[in-house]
Amino acid sequence: MVTWEIPGSRKELSRYYTGAETYLTAVPGESPLDDTASQLRRIVEALSLTKPGAAHIPLTTERLRDLADELERHTEPPTDRLLGMWEGDGVVRHDPVTGPENTLAPPLVMHVAQDGWVEGEVTLGLPYQGPPAAVHGGICAALLDAALAVANHRAGNNGMTAKLEISYRRPTPLYQPITVRAKQLRHEGRKRFTVGEIVVDGEISAAAEGLFIARRS
Repeated sequence: MVTWEIPGSRKELSRYYTGAETYLTAVPGESPLDDTASQLRRIVEALSLTKPGAAHIPLTTERLRDLADELERHTEPPTDRLLGMWEGDGVVRHDPVTGPENTLAPPLVMHVAQDGWVEGEVTLGLPYQGPPAAVHGGICAALLDAALAVANHRAGNNGMTAKLEISYRRPTPLYQPITVRAKQLRHEGRKRFTVGEIVVDGEISAAAEGLFIARRS
């Protein structure tokens, strides 16, 4: 088993989450990897919209194989990369929901809203599909978990997810702007109680209630 110390600190990450900042997550375009990740998202989206028998697939596959080989020649060992993500704001930029460097992320960019809420708008395509033409429930849960975490950081009382309850009220559509919002209600000792929702055309498609536990000081 490989173990290592985490050199980063919450203070280093806090510039995105607290204070008078308008945006609460990493803003796309601030890292050289952001545009690369954006282009890879375009490839994934285009591939998902391509018929399996399309004539150009064999040639495209070879070109993508060459690209993958090129990228792999310049990678770092996983342990080194994991450590590097905890330095500065790296781990924020690689978050699987809000990180613009992460090709799995939409990415969701969140900002300060009214009455203690934080929110962001995002449009999800076919790679995130669950039921036909709708966002996968697990993706909705990931969006809400990330939003609740941002709300906790914004409130200055962050913690680790201990319990997350999702209520799916109606399908969340693909290819349509959705708003993801969250708010911390209260904190009691190490416990943080936070709520969130996904809103489409003014209606809630999914709602979340979360319990977060702060680390022992």
